[in-house]
Amino acid sequence: MQITLLDYGAGNVRSVRNAIRKLGYTVQDVQSPEDIVTAEKLIFPGVGSFGLVMTRLQERGYIEPLKKRISENKPFLGICVALQALYEGSEESPGISGLGIIPGQVVRFSDKAYSVPQIGWNGIKLQKDSALLNGYKNEKLYFVHSYHAKVENTGPEWLLAVTDYGREFVSAVERGNISAFQFHPEKSGAAGLKILGNFLAQGTGIPLIFTQKPANQPEETKIAKRIIACLDVRSNDHGDLVVTKGDQYDVRHEGEVRNLGKPVELARRYYEEGADEITFLNITGFRDYPLQDQPMLEVLERTSENVFVPLTIGGGIREFTDAAGKTSTSLDVASAYFRSGADKVSIGSDAVYAVEDYLRTGEKTGKSAIEQISVVYGAQAVVISVDPRRVYVHSPKETVHATIATASPGPGGEQYCWYQCTVKGGREGRDVDVVQLVKSCETLGAGEILLNCIDRDGTNSGFDLELINLVKQSVSIPVIASSGAGRASHFVDVFQGTSTDAALAAGIFHRKEVTISEVKDAVSAVGIVTR
Repeated sequence: MQITLLDYGAGNVRSVRNAIRKLGYTVQDVQSPEDIVTAEKLIFPGVGSFGLVMTRLQERGYIEPLKKRISENKPFLGICVALQALYEGSEESPGISGLGIIPGQVVRFSDKAYSVPQIGWNGIKLQKDSALLNGYKNEKLYFVHSYHAKVENTGPEWLLAVTDYGREFVSAVERGNISAFQFHPEKSGAAGLKILGNFLAQGTGIPLIFTQKPANQPEETKIAKRIIACLDVRSNDHGDLVVTKGDQYDVRHEGEVRNLGKPVELARRYYEEGADEITFLNITGFRDYPLQDQPMLEVLERTSENVFVPLTIGGGIREFTDAAGKTSTSLDVASAYFRSGADKVSIGSDAVYAVEDYLRTGEKTGKSAIEQISVVYGAQAVVISVDPRRVYVHSPKETVHATIATASPGPGGEQYCWYQCTVKGGREGRDVDVVQLVKSCETLGAGEILLNCIDRDGTNSGFDLELINLVKQSVSIPVIASSGAGRASHFVDVFQGTSTDAALAAGIFHRKEVTISEVKDAVSAVGIVTR
């Protein structure tokens, strides 16, 4: 059976395409509006903001064919924003109409006790029997969204599953052959592939059992704390692309770049070991012409063929002009990485420069990489990689920056410190503190903070809990704790001692000093929810 993919030119649809092929099916793209109606099976992977999705569909003449297909009950699967598109509209894009198949407006999460966007692994509670969820056993599935459909707007003829995140929201709908998920099955590991495979198998003669609502469903689903594997990637002195790791950002040992493995192979290993996400940070590439860094684009393409959890890429997400005089925007660069298999992009030094501009004027220009990418792909696609270092002071009066009383005094006995943001891989400090940076980035449209700490990098002494708490108290978006993990108990410490949403490590995983399963076992043993 030929599977048809509705690719309207935005975001990462490569992972959906790879998942379909992994499951043994062939896939083709929609070439004309008529293909939407005539396709044997249609998958609509909604990537980007609600307004972008609906505008692209309108421009290509896809709105009416979609409505026709749905009215004729032909096999259809929508993913993420495609579920939201079934409703009349969304708070995300006022004035832009959805397909209007289901009444009501999609709304933003509003419970201040929860980070927004919801990024991570959560459960679902079935509301009716479904062959699509054949074999589902209360596994966690991957969600990434700021807006949701309301349960009260969704009649029982449509409501398939709900999930809790501050409130109960619609996580799956199904009526006849029309289905849609708020979660990403193509990014939900083996559990997601199983669900996607059920949709693909329908009508092929492969027997499917209608799964009944499990009697042991949880009263409330809970989002898991994420364990993320990070791969610092660069070319070594021989021109080979390798995974490396530094000590306070110095990646050389005895004059040579540390070589801890090949990026594609390591990423697959971490996926198989249970990593909830994989992050690639290209620490030396992209300096001149990011779109011409074909080896890194190939890493993303090859990794996405066998790794079905979210992929983040960082390094060089900025505007540049190549040797021929052609200028590419940060949005152009990000789009190329999304099309190569990335789900999120990480912005480092350029975020600091953007914040400096914003703090000078107090106005958003719409020109920063953060703003450009967020408007098109949604806040959840933009991660800010922050590289702060401690600056010790004897009194908060010595600086205008946000200080904390620290339990780890400075070399001169200083009882206070502030966190100075750096650029260029930590080589240059700026007159911006971490609170100014993260608050401004959230205002500009970022959806997540990757919080490094130069002082702890490579020390194996544990995460800087004081820094993490300071940042978590300053923003409402998710925070990933990074730098300093040396053993599994450090992950327990960071989840118990802060409200961070995720924790990341690199060297200890690369060197096999600690495995991802050991970390998850330790975290689960103290009652913290993991996948």
